[in-house]
Amino acid sequence: TRLHNDRSLIHFASLFLHVSATKLGPESFYFSGSVEARGTMAKQRYYIHRPEVIEAYFYLWRVTKDQKYRDWGWEAAQAIEKYCRVDNGYSGIRDVDALPVTHDDVQQSFLLAETFKYLYLLFSDDSTVPLDKWVFNTEAHPLPVMDGIPKGRIKTELI
Repeated sequence: TRLHNDRSLIHFASLFLHVSATKLGPESFYFSGSVEARGTMAKQRYYIHRPEVIEAYFYLWRVTKDQKYRDWGWEAAQAIEKYCRVDNGYSGIRDVDALPVTHDDVQQSFLLAETFKYLYLLFSDDSTVPLDKWVFNTEAHPLPVMDGIPKGRIKTELI
């Protein structure tokens, strides 16, 4: 089933967070022979606060109520705070496997707009933005689910 595949994929992705020195995932990784799924080149090992894994934890928590998704989200939040927090905000890091970390001096807008929003929602009650009444677009903006739109009120043809 799709839910089973999604859960397996997120479980797989979470493993990478646990093997890095910072507990943050690299921007990209791949398998190569005996090398575990890690970013093997410097340009793959950076972390810039992308929201997708946290977003998946949120959805899977809401659907399954499996505590591991909140646990993994909390671990990610602690790692972001520990390794990305700087004097005036948060910075990406250049290598998730290098300690001490080297910051890139950039706070991406999606850290606040998406990553932190999904962390907040992960630990919020289900009545906060209920998924049967709201849907999120690709930028994590909640849009109301519209029931009962009279037929013909929305133009569906391309102009």
